[in-house]
Formats: sequence, C-alpha cells, structure tokens
Amino acid sequence: MNLRPIKTKRQYEDYLNWVDELFDKKVKASSPEGEELQVALLLIKQYEDEHYPIPIPDPIEAIKLKMAEKGLKNKDLVGLIGSKGYISSILNGKKALTLEIARILHKKLGVPAEIFLS
Repeated sequence: MNLRPIKTKRQYEDYLNWVDELFDKKVKASSPEGEELQVALLLIKQYEDEHYPIPIPDPIEAIKLKMAEKGLKNKDLVGLIGSKGYISSILNGKKALTLEIARILHKKLGVPAEIFLS
C-alpha cells in the first residue's frame, strides 16, 4: 500500500480494511509489511484523533467510576481525604476538588492527572 496522510473517510476505511487483512495474515512486526502496518496504524490514529476526538470526562464522574472499578465506598477514602461527609460533599459537587485532593485521588485511584486539569 502507498502510505500517505489520510484525508477522507474513504481513505480511512480503506486503511482499516487493509489493516484488518494484515492482522488476519498475522504479519510479523519486523517484516516490511509489519513496518508498513505500524505506519498505517499511526496514520489511522492521527485521523481518528482529529475526526473522532474522545472528550475528557468530568473529574467527579471519573473518580466515581474508579471507585466503582476498585469496589471502594466513600468510607474507604476517609483516612485519605477527610470525613465521610466531606467526601460525599466533593462527590456530589457541593465542595470544590482541591489540587491536594486531586493529587491523592490520582495516586490512590489511578485517575489520570489530565482529567483533573481539564
């Protein structure tokens, strides 16, 4: 395939089909086709980032999601952040999320820092 930047939806679909074929063939990454595949994947990602951006989630929703994934309740954060009532106030949007609390939640829950900075 002649690789070049993707400019149209049709080109994008062609690249996706070609990549599927190469995946089905199970090409080795070190082969010439494998190297072309890597370049094609970068071009696809660039096109998707430009045309199908993923919005950054709300910080509070991200915290709640991470808590649910880890099976944590508000009371599990009491020793880290403050009282159960204070934690509830933050998660209900009644109290502001401070930089220090964001840092703690980033470390404890693994919420990406860029979510807090948005």
